[in-house]
Amino acid sequence: MTAAQIGLPRRLVVGGGAAAEVGCLVRDLGFARPLVVTDAFLVAQGTAARVVAALEGAGCATAVFDGTVPDPTTDSLGPGVEAVRAHGADCVIGLGGGSPLDTAKALAVLAVGGGTMRDYKAPTVTAGPALPVIAIPTTAGSGSEATQFSIITDSASDEKMLCPGPAFLPVAAVVDYELTLSMPARLTADTGVDALTHAIEAYVSRKANPFADGFALTAISTIARNIRPVYADGGDRDARAAMMLAATQAGVAFSNSSVALVHGMSRPIGAHFHVAHGLSNAMLLPAVMRFSVEAAPARYADCARAYGLSGGSDAALAQALVVAIDELCSDLEVPTPRDYGIEHSRWDELAPLMAQQALASGSPGNNPRVPDAEQIVALYDEVYG
Repeated sequence: MTAAQIGLPRRLVVGGGAAAEVGCLVRDLGFARPLVVTDAFLVAQGTAARVVAALEGAGCATAVFDGTVPDPTTDSLGPGVEAVRAHGADCVIGLGGGSPLDTAKALAVLAVGGGTMRDYKAPTVTAGPALPVIAIPTTAGSGSEATQFSIITDSASDEKMLCPGPAFLPVAAVVDYELTLSMPARLTADTGVDALTHAIEAYVSRKANPFADGFALTAISTIARNIRPVYADGGDRDARAAMMLAATQAGVAFSNSSVALVHGMSRPIGAHFHVAHGLSNAMLLPAVMRFSVEAAPARYADCARAYGLSGGSDAALAQALVVAIDELCSDLEVPTPRDYGIEHSRWDELAPLMAQQALASGSPGNNPRVPDAEQIVALYDEVYG
């Protein structure tokens, strides 16, 4: 086995109320001029102000950039880079869901390394230089607080670019489930399935390794027990705490192994149809598992056991997991692309391009069963609904 290259945040502050400790964390790490990168919603909600108060209470000279957009684009990054430089920031704090965290990571690299995001697109792996990033997730799904990736859409081509490397790995993260208590049910479901996808793909990936495996299986087990309760009752604090921790564990898992075909196919859906990343993963997961499962029955069977299934051969358990995930997506009312309102003719028209973009990302090459473009087009047709 090839030696695994493991990357982790230097510090994790985990638990309810942890966000109040961000100022002390920043000072302990030796920084004094953070730029908080967030969105207008979290500013209006008051969450950003609470983080700023914690930072200023620790003596940090703090500025805020709230210009992040859903599925950040290359065009959306320009004002952020200017904000980093205007403040003289010595670190960047990403506050929000996957989009603000991806934006914060991109700004940290661009502000020091220069160039454009296309310069950092896979297969390029960026080790630095970059400003340090502290991540504060407000959704339980992307795991971006623990990953060495940023996803940025090219404004000119609508290509969702995977930008990997240690430069994008946060130096620290604050994982506070209380920040997720106001998440609506739809977002709770989509981000929860996103985290489950991360964990399953990390475990069945061709780049799986024993270090990442443990995080993946633990995350699968935790999500299986808690995703339905938290979808039904967003105020269930125990379930919220469990899902938040599982999302981070799944992030550690896939950052240190890889994602696979679901993510390869998901990014073009987000770029062309502006479907949120977690939701597009949820749309794809059952069909991609059906396509893949016979290529790695033992690995999928391990996932099934972690999910809480038992009995039968590895092959039978692997197939049972596919059925269970189908049932989960039904219970969580995950829409098909058709139900979401995407026109069939436009979907079919773009499917060949999306298949090529999926393959170009490299993620399908990590899948237990590696598809060609024609097979990916067929999968897009299957999931349309």
